[in-house]
Amino acid sequence: MPQPATPHATTDTPAAVGSALAEEQAALDAAWSRRATVLDDLEATLAAARPEDAAARARIVRLRGRRAELRQADHGLVFGRLDGDDGSVRRLGRVGLPGATEDDEPLVVDWRAAVARPFYTATPVDPQGVRRRRHVRTSGPEVVGVDDEPLDGSLDDSGLVGEGALLAALDERRTGRMGTAVATLQREQDDVVRADARTPLVVQGGPGTGKTVVALHRVAYLLFALPHLAERGVLVLGPSTRFLDYIAQVLPALGETAVVSSTCDTLVPGVRPTRAEGRDVAELKGRSSWLPTLRRFVASLEPDDGPLALALDGEEYTLPAARVAAARRAAAGAGSYHQARDRVTDRVHELLVDAVADRQAELLARAEEGFEDVLGQLDARLAASDDRALHTGATGSDVDGVLSEADLDALRERVAADRQVAATLDAWWPRRDAATELARLLHDADLLADHGHDLTAAEAARVAAEPTGEGWSSSDVPLLDALADLLGDPEEAGPGADDADHDGVFVAGRAAARRDWAYGHVVVDEAQELSGMQWHMVVRRCPTRSVTAVGDIDQASSAHRQTDWGEAVSDALGDRWRRADLTICYRTPREVMELTGPVLRRAGSRNDPPRAVRSAPVAPWWAEADDATWPGVVADAVAGMAGRYEGGTVGVVAPAARLGALRDVLPDGVPAMSATDAKGLEWDAAVVVDPDGIAAEPRGWNGLYVALTRCTQELAQVAVGTL
Repeated sequence: MPQPATPHATTDTPAAVGSALAEEQAALDAAWSRRATVLDDLEATLAAARPEDAAARARIVRLRGRRAELRQADHGLVFGRLDGDDGSVRRLGRVGLPGATEDDEPLVVDWRAAVARPFYTATPVDPQGVRRRRHVRTSGPEVVGVDDEPLDGSLDDSGLVGEGALLAALDERRTGRMGTAVATLQREQDDVVRADARTPLVVQGGPGTGKTVVALHRVAYLLFALPHLAERGVLVLGPSTRFLDYIAQVLPALGETAVVSSTCDTLVPGVRPTRAEGRDVAELKGRSSWLPTLRRFVASLEPDDGPLALALDGEEYTLPAARVAAARRAAAGAGSYHQARDRVTDRVHELLVDAVADRQAELLARAEEGFEDVLGQLDARLAASDDRALHTGATGSDVDGVLSEADLDALRERVAADRQVAATLDAWWPRRDAATELARLLHDADLLADHGHDLTAAEAARVAAEPTGEGWSSSDVPLLDALADLLGDPEEAGPGADDADHDGVFVAGRAAARRDWAYGHVVVDEAQELSGMQWHMVVRRCPTRSVTAVGDIDQASSAHRQTDWGEAVSDALGDRWRRADLTICYRTPREVMELTGPVLRRAGSRNDPPRAVRSAPVAPWWAEADDATWPGVVADAVAGMAGRYEGGTVGVVAPAARLGALRDVLPDGVPAMSATDAKGLEWDAAVVVDPDGIAAEPRGWNGLYVALTRCTQELAQVAVGTL
């Protein structure tokens, strides 16, 4: 049965607050004690466990994961409570805790469980059977605050769940690490977290709407609700290693370890971009039309139809063009260049065996008609062979001229092992290296003209003019990935090879080391920055298209030209994807958001900006400086902010050309970065340097929109020269 409800405790008087705090402290004490007991039981079970088979090893991994969840639940072990109309009381936490016996209700309900959903979605208009929702704020094992929300209609519906707890969390100092939000997720965010994973989901959200937090909590929810995903793991793609460092603690804090984090640049094992290139070339190489270009190029690498001459034991055999063509047609659905090559090679071996057998049968038949000289030649030839099964008297082949099955098996082995045959086939259909072939294609304007039907002559020449021998660029990585996929592994073992040794247990290192690993789900953050070819690289990692993409199309700063989500994702996802919108800005104060309207219009936005729900403690302000004094003006502004937000963070966003001068005057620990690099980050206070200069950069109005919306408390702008 659910826990019995205690008398309704409001928190509008000191006595009521004290009673509520004491009540929740007792519940938290019980949860900490129960967690310790469960951890002790897990330790004992793990100590006795023996990895005797695949099932036992998988169980051990699950138990270790549960142990890690419990160990990391110090913060938020209990963060909420639901009082039902039926008299039930349920407490919610970061992880679930069972009761003392199997018949007891859970002591703490996992936030991801279905029964916990009203905590995020119930409202006075739609209470969902909940009489009261309580947010419990804790610091380790201590309860430090409670916020009650009656859901009986006695209070106006603000549209926010746990408004007091939410605003308290938003006012906390930023530490440079992203925190969890399991206690303060809002309804539209929870809808995204729990959305069906079978359909690609694209989440549009402006600054401060919690896109990244929602995406990461969705990972935790999906791995909880769909445990089979853990066998294949989840890939989280971010825009930069700096960004991945920023979010690194969120998933471990939620208890999820079946995750690989990467950027598009680091997604192909062993390949790292080392060369910068112009935005115009990046845009050209990012187009989805490279897929058919690469397919045509790979098709051109296969040999032409025609007769094939092979030698075995000093004898020449010519396989007819029609039979070679038939062998190639039979391999047409092989899936990759090297798979097709291996299939055709196997078929050519069979054709050669047939040719040898046919010639022997012909010679023996002629011998039976009295051609003794030919028979003598055959005997000499057989005597020279190592295959004793073909010698006179070994099998029935000398009786009727037909090779036995044993004769044919021995001949097949000899053909497969013959070095001269192998060398001829390697020359006819060579193995190919993706890096070598891509470099050859990209630096040959004639090849690009032959296969790149969507490139103009000038565009092909521009791509081919890029320097050779200086490493790969960022836009080369998805091209290399696509070509490697079309070519296939020269030594590949065939379909299903990646499942051969993992026993249903996901190992992140193994998955990250394989270019062809198929993940259970992929999350893409800052998804508006991906090119068409990068989107295809994402889908290649998740053939089921179980993808969650979050971003803000209005913050796009990449060289690619898409201005809405349909343009961005349809080539890779088709028409099966659906869109969700996050409309409330929790982070950025409304006074700052009010500055963004003209910027969005100049950026060509088609979206409504999010609605801010909180005010700034300090109104946005301006400072002006000339070309000589601006670094000092910025340094003074930063110093003042650092004093006002002690324990928090201050960041500076500026045009790329001014970053060097800024880093000379700013104290250690204060980041100065371009708008592109600042995307996805947040600070208590931000200084935007030379906003006109930012707007003048490529896609600069989008960049200025990013720069203005990084703060949670205070924004300053320093104009350089005439505004």
